[in-house]
Amino acid sequence: MIQIFNTLYFKFSSTIEKHSVTLMRISLSIVYIWFGGLKIFGMSPAGELVEKTVYWFRSEIFVPILGICEVIIGLGLLVKRFIPITIVLLLLHMIVTFFPVFIVQTACFDSFPYRPTLVGQYIIKNLVLISGALVIAGKYDEKYYDKKNIILNPE
Repeated sequence: MIQIFNTLYFKFSSTIEKHSVTLMRISLSIVYIWFGGLKIFGMSPAGELVEKTVYWFRSEIFVPILGICEVIIGLGLLVKRFIPITIVLLLLHMIVTFFPVFIVQTACFDSFPYRPTLVGQYIIKNLVLISGALVIAGKYDEKYYDKKNIILNPE
């Protein structure tokens, strides 16, 4: 039985290896475009959190701009030529998403750091997005672009 399981699993693993980074790239793109779109149209459940975190900006201006930036990151993940700059933007965005943990800590934790609220869990899950971005960055490295003859720095 274990032999059959291992054979099936390793066959699956070998097959999925070819497509896993592409699936990760598309998944991250969907999340960014979707969540950004919600912010643009004033429908994001995270809008209030952004408002409390970045209280020095007018939320009716800042939240849609943030949404536009997120949509740009999502679209950038779909265009292989833009992946290096997109990954940098995504990682910078992810750093900023952790600000509420320090600025509005009571919204993020019932008991810091052991009991995150739903908002806190929403922020903590960004560790998965960061890991996904790092996986993508690992594939789309200098060797990838050299092999594909894609010029990233046209002069």
